[in-house]
Formats: sequence, structure tokens, C-alpha cells
Amino acid sequence: MAGNSQRPNRRTSNKKGAQVGSGGQRRRGLEGKGPTPPAEMRKGHAKQRAAQAKARRAQGRPRKASGKSASELVVGRNSVVEALREHVPASTLYVQQFIDNDERVREAVRLAGEDGGINLMEAPRPELDRMTRGLHHQGLVLQVPEYEYAHPDDLAAAAYDEGEDPLIVALDGITDPRNLGAVVRSASAFGGHGVVVPERRAAGMTAGAWKTSAGTAAHTPVARAANLTRALESYQKAGMMVVGLAADGDVELPELDVLEGPVVVVVGSEGKGLSRLVGETCDVRVRIPMPGGAESLNAGVAAGVVLYEAARRRG
Repeated sequence: MAGNSQRPNRRTSNKKGAQVGSGGQRRRGLEGKGPTPPAEMRKGHAKQRAAQAKARRAQGRPRKASGKSASELVVGRNSVVEALREHVPASTLYVQQFIDNDERVREAVRLAGEDGGINLMEAPRPELDRMTRGLHHQGLVLQVPEYEYAHPDDLAAAAYDEGEDPLIVALDGITDPRNLGAVVRSASAFGGHGVVVPERRAAGMTAGAWKTSAGTAAHTPVARAANLTRALESYQKAGMMVVGLAADGDVELPELDVLEGPVVVVVGSEGKGLSRLVGETCDVRVRIPMPGGAESLNAGVAAGVVLYEAARRRG
């Protein structure tokens, strides 16, 4: 019976014992992996990402971020006409069959035709009801395609390529698309190189954001970061100062000299301000003096004030 044998050294188990020797692993481990490669060749290094971004731009291929916004539908006659007037990028205008052809319908069809890149489609009302899930579409539905976000690293790399110090705005916890559109508009007006938004729990480039940007979103890139804190740390490694706006900031805006160099301005929500991790990541926290007695400013206004001060200092 197994385990009761009287023969010495007889194996009573199928398990193998320890093997003699290392098979050369120790010797190979002592040989090392050679000299450390340059930063541009190290995977994940900021200089490698900047070099890759520069190569993509030279080939005319912008980098896509890790996520896209979902395709959006603008419904209702007034909303559709306003979106077309503001040149919100759209792919298709759906018009209900046998619709009451009023002035707004005629203008929507005319604007879509003048754009040249918008398809005109006639559809029965049940189909439009299905598309809009029962919303009151009034016979007009405008389809806005997915927005192609930039990568955060590309914003700084593009500024450096132009021989300029990057001026970037990062939004922390901003959920109103109109605030995002207002920040994009201010960045465009005062020489900003782009806006960064988090991938989750944040406003994206919807039709509402496009309208509020008044068309400036067409040439001011918006980047999406999977993790905003890590994106800010990457900017710091690239030599940029991260400035957070806070009501209890240590420095007042007129005393902030770092705006003259490469900088990222982080704006939090009006109610909650900066999140804890983002606030701890900032190199300096600055407050906007408000002698009129207001307690706070919304994100769009606050970003505009700081961007104006940066543009003034940069001449």
C-alpha cells in the first residue's frame, strides 16, 4: 500500500523534487539588458509620445483619443435651424414625409443644401418617432456624427512645433456642454492651444457645445483624457506648470507670473471646485480677485478671465 513501503528511497508521490542548477538563468540575469535607450525610444515616455504626435501630423493623420462621443440627434424645428445656422457639423437632415412646409422647414432644407456635406433624407413619421424614441421632433431631425477628440499630448506638441509656449485649459467636473463651448470660444479668442476634458462624468462636444463655441470648435481642438490627473502629470513632465483655479488659492491672478510660460489652467465646477486628486496635482492654486462681492464665477467666465490675463502677459 502506498505510504507503507519498507523499501528505502522509494518514491511514494508523483511530485518531482527540486531541480539541480538554474538552467543558466542566473548567468543570463547578470548579463543585463544593455544601455538605457534614449527617451524617444522608451515606451510610454512623454518625449516618445511627442515624437509620435509630430510624425502623425507630418503624415496628416491626427491621433485619436481612447474614446469617441456618441452620435447625437438634434430634434425640433427651432433646434435644428439654430444648429445649422451655427454650422454644427452634421451628416444627415431627416425631413418627415408630407410635413407642413413652414418657414423653419424651408430654412433648414436650404441651409443643409448650402453646406454641401449634409445628406437630405425623407422619412415617414413612424421612422422618425423610432429614431428619436418618441421625442417631439416636429418633423425635423439632424444627425450629428461622432466628435473626433485629440490626445492631450498632441495639444502641447502642436504648440511647441509652432514655436509657442503651450496655453491649455483642463476642465475638472464640468458637466454642462454650454460651459465647455464657452471655454473653447475663450481659448480660441485668447490664443489657447486647446481644451482637455475627462473621459467620464464630464461634458463632451455635443451639438450644444458646438453652438456655444460659435464655430470656434472647428479650429480649437478638444482632447479627452482617460485619467485627468495622469494627463496633468504628463504635462508637468514635459515642463509645463499646472495652475488650478480655487476660491482659496494661495496666489491672486495678477501676481501669477507663470502664465508667461508653458502652462495648463485647470478649472473646476462652480459648486464643488477642483477634485481632491486634481487639486493636489496642481503646482499652484490661484484665485481671481472679485471686488464686487460675487462668491464665484462659472467655468466659462473664470477660464475667460485667466486666458485674457495670459494673453495680455504674452503680448
